[in-house]
Amino acid sequence: MQSRSMIVFAAISGAIGVGLGAFAAHGLKGHLSPYLLDVFQTGVDYQLWHSLALFGCGIWARNFSAKALSYAALLFAVGICLFSGSLYLLALTGMKWLGPVTPLGGLCFILAWLSLAVAAWRSA
Repeated sequence: MQSRSMIVFAAISGAIGVGLGAFAAHGLKGHLSPYLLDVFQTGVDYQLWHSLALFGCGIWARNFSAKALSYAALLFAVGICLFSGSLYLLALTGMKWLGPVTPLGGLCFILAWLSLAVAAWRSA
């Protein structure tokens, strides 16, 4: 994943996260149970935090090229789609089969952070 792609994906993901957060706060409040609203909001929170991490990868990749950094960026992007996406769909549709998808996204996040640690270690 190249620096520009990382930054573009992070920026679009951040914008979507803000939009979905506003949608949850204003549009879903009376339509979802407090539990499902919390599930949706967890997806928003993780999407925004990991969008920032992906943005950081993109900035860092402009000055430092490493496979571990590219892996981290890719894993952050996949994690956002799997983790947050499955929580959004679960909250909005009630499809319980999405439950096992969420931990796969969480695993992607963990592996992304570890890849970032490897990139930092190797950059020194």
